[in-house]
Amino acid sequence: MKEKILIVEDEFIVANDLKLMLMKAGYQITGIASSVVQARKLIADSKPDWVLLDIILKGDLTGIDLAWELREMNLPFLYISANTNQSTLEAVKETQPYGFMVKPFRERDMIVMLDIARYRYDMERGCELCTDNGNREVIEGIIGKSKVLQDVVEKIRIVAPTDTSVLVVGESGTGKEKVAHSVHELSDRSAHPIVVVNCAALPHALIESELFGHEKGSFTGANTLRIGKFEQANGGTVFLDEIGELPLDSQVKLLRVLQEKEIERLGGNNTVKVNVRIVAATNRSLEKEVAEGRFRLDLYYRLNVFPIELPSLRERKEDIVLLAHFFLNKYAAASRRNITSISEKALEQLLNYHWPGNIRELEHLIERSVLLAKTAEIESFDLPKIIEKSSEMPGQLKSLEDMERDHIMSALQNSNGKVSGPGGAAELLKIQAQTLYSKMKKLGIDKGYK
Repeated sequence: MKEKILIVEDEFIVANDLKLMLMKAGYQITGIASSVVQARKLIADSKPDWVLLDIILKGDLTGIDLAWELREMNLPFLYISANTNQSTLEAVKETQPYGFMVKPFRERDMIVMLDIARYRYDMERGCELCTDNGNREVIEGIIGKSKVLQDVVEKIRIVAPTDTSVLVVGESGTGKEKVAHSVHELSDRSAHPIVVVNCAALPHALIESELFGHEKGSFTGANTLRIGKFEQANGGTVFLDEIGELPLDSQVKLLRVLQEKEIERLGGNNTVKVNVRIVAATNRSLEKEVAEGRFRLDLYYRLNVFPIELPSLRERKEDIVLLAHFFLNKYAAASRRNITSISEKALEQLLNYHWPGNIRELEHLIERSVLLAKTAEIESFDLPKIIEKSSEMPGQLKSLEDMERDHIMSALQNSNGKVSGPGGAAELLKIQAQTLYSKMKKLGIDKGYK
């Protein structure tokens, strides 16, 4: 018998259909709640293993309000909702659900989502239970000792031996492709190829041919049989870089490949089974892309089984000196130049710089400086003057996060600390109360307001 599930849904027909669907799949249903108050009682009485959670419920409290309580209880949950506007998706993301299913949905999709959610939950519990003996091995090419980077390394080691799909998220230049290669190299698929696909560079008309191949004569110019990227990677890994750039019609076909594990070449009549592991990467907010209709929600949750978020270089400045010396040794050897050190003044420049281009920018700077150095020591760096000057100016511009914090604090002061309801800060800011609560939590604003 599978786990016990509580359904929190205020539409009786939808809730009953869900109940029948889940019971057919072997799950136990502990009850149906139409409000947060009712859900709390059923949770206390029946101790479910999972909660399926709608957003709009009876009463003053929403499913997102209940989600925060479920997190405090360490009770895993998934959303089922027809509401996919951007502010709702942002509030949903803050609660860190194990899935989000858009109504209406197919029975098969619901069962698959539960399977994925259970797998993610088990993986996270395994991560929490594993002991750290202080002897973590390094991963070649991933340089740094900061906690945020070591958390990434730990996630790579956990997920690499599995066949789980991985979504690598981070700004440009943070090393997403390196993470993808590390996941592949530490997996049982390492003897097979990893095939890199830059989705942003694929010509729109040729995307399907590139990914899935084509038969000879399938279109004008198709003079030979072409084996696509998925077949080339059979037994190995496909790395879909900049997945957010893939057009919607191609997303549909990619989703089918992930579900059915088979492809069909353009112009072909037969399907070809493929055994590949998917690692995708993006520097975009896929939640925002979903909200604006540019990315499929079902594909997002198919890819986002095990997310790895890469920190920017600004968030791990303690690693800058290590990285700088690593690149110094690399490019001094490659150019056969006797450059052996970096002056204290130059290192101070690196530590005070904002690094909009992240690790890639640092690497290019060191490579250029090695070639231009006139002594065995790099004495200073030629950093972009405009950015460097602005960082030294008094009264410098605030970050977006600081500006948002100040704006929310101002709204709270104007509403006498009231967050929701008439005259509350959420009304003044023209956002939903649960979204404001999420932002307050993220920005570290005291939640003692009424």
